[in-house]
Amino acid sequence: MITKITAVLSLACLLVLPAWAAPLQFDFKDPKGVNNITFKMTAPVEKISGSGNGITGRVTFDLENPAAVKGKIILAVASLHVPNPRMKGHMHGPEWMNAAQYPEITFEVVNAQNAKTMTNVTTADVTGKLTIKGVTKDVVVPVKMTYLKDRLKLREGREGDLLVLQGTFAVKRRDYGINPGKMENKVADDIQLTLSLVGAAPRP
Repeated sequence: MITKITAVLSLACLLVLPAWAAPLQFDFKDPKGVNNITFKMTAPVEKISGSGNGITGRVTFDLENPAAVKGKIILAVASLHVPNPRMKGHMHGPEWMNAAQYPEITFEVVNAQNAKTMTNVTTADVTGKLTIKGVTKDVVVPVKMTYLKDRLKLREGREGDLLVLQGTFAVKRRDYGINPGKMENKVADDIQLTLSLVGAAPRP
C-alpha cells in the first residue's frame, strides 16, 4: 500500500513541475531581425566598427542546470556590414573574410564553467569552438543568459519563452587567416566581438 501511495505522489509531483523544469531548445533565427553581432577594431590610424545580423542556430538551455547549455550559433558572412561601401567590398573579398569560399562563422558550445544563477539570470564562462575562414579555435566567452518565461507572446504574439544571450570577447585576425600581418596601422589585429541575441522556444 505504501509503495502505491509513493508512486501516486511521485506522479503528482511530475505533473505539477513548472514548464521550464525540462531543457528547452531556443531558435535564434529572429523574425524581427534584431539579433546582431557587432565588431570593433582600433588601430593607430583608424577605428572600424560594424555588425552582422544574418544569425541562425539553436541552443538548448535548462534553468535547473545552466552549465549543461549546448548549441551552435551561425553568422552569415555576407551579412557583415560597415558604413563605407568600398571597405565593405574589401571585407567580403578573398584577402579578408572571403565570403564566397567561407560563407559562415560558427560558434559551437562545448561547456560552461563558473555558472552562477540569480532568479532568471545566469552568468558563465562558455567554452566554444569558433570557426572563421575554415579555422577552428577554442575560445572562452563570458556570457549572460537571461531566461524570460512566457515573454515570446509579447514579442511575437505566440506562446513560449525567450532566452537572451549577451557577451563580449576578443580574437586576433592573424589566428584566423584574416589578411594576417597586413595594414595593421589601419585595421587592428585585435577584433572585439559583442553578442546580443534573442532565441525563441515556442509552445505547441
